[in-house]
Amino acid sequence: MKLIIQIPCYNESTTLPQTIRDLPKHIDGFDSVELLVIDDGSTDNTVEVARTSGVDHIHRSPRNRGLAHAFSVGLDEALKLGADVIVNTDGDNQYCGACVEDLVRPILNGEADMVIGDRQTDTIRHFTKVKKLLQKAGSWVVRWASGTDIPDATSGFRAISRDAALKLVIFSNYTYTLETIIQAGKKGINLASVPIRTNEKLRESHLITSIPRYVIRSMMTILRIFLMYEALRVFVVVGLIPTLIGSVLFLRFIYFLATVKGAGHIQSLIIASILLVLGFMIFLLGMLADLIARNRRLTEDVNYRLRKMEIERGQVNG
Repeated sequence: MKLIIQIPCYNESTTLPQTIRDLPKHIDGFDSVELLVIDDGSTDNTVEVARTSGVDHIHRSPRNRGLAHAFSVGLDEALKLGADVIVNTDGDNQYCGACVEDLVRPILNGEADMVIGDRQTDTIRHFTKVKKLLQKAGSWVVRWASGTDIPDATSGFRAISRDAALKLVIFSNYTYTLETIIQAGKKGINLASVPIRTNEKLRESHLITSIPRYVIRSMMTILRIFLMYEALRVFVVVGLIPTLIGSVLFLRFIYFLATVKGAGHIQSLIIASILLVLGFMIFLLGMLADLIARNRRLTEDVNYRLRKMEIERGQVNG
């Protein structure tokens, strides 16, 4: 069994050495523990620091593509390197390295395929009240959208089994945390959560430079991923609104037609007709989106099988 701990990095030369020192070198249940740094186009000497700190593998991107892209690249590289379990942590030493063992234990015991570290954000002193509130609200939305019970959806400290990593497809370039949980919930990947410890804050977040911007982009990510898996459900709900209003107005017109012998209220019939046609068109769009979603699921299943065959073939040849 091989464990690979991947560390997506963007200009982490000052914090990376401490992060690496805190990570475990041996864990019961694994024959080897290796470190993989994903350099996301850093402009400082992050790569040189990683080399001198004894990292086993380094992948360099020519330019900054975003945290989600770095996470996705890390999964692919770790799989190619033969990882049976992949742990993702941050280069800013936010997460306690000793908790890696707690994180991988449910996977080793066959209890889960993906484990999310629960930071218990109410206890983190440097989190503002606004940030704690947003984290709770965001986690609630993700739990609702994914059908899971993960308490800390924005935590990047997570362990993923080989099979689960092969099934994940990252669409966003901004953040992977919310997207992967929704995907896991919709794809039937077994999720679990374990409490973890965090370290003192060493730097400001590279991801959350503006809270309003972070909230908007996160909500757009959630909506987009939810639509990919529940398009018909969303369009049916949206289509019901004009359909119900149009039906009420049409019944109003029929009532006055019957009681006032057709005098006036023609505007109710016109508006009702427009709303009913609009509702019908939304239902048709929902059907089309559902067909596209089903086709995408088939494509993802084929992609999963091809990736699995490719990686297994590469390991045999290697």
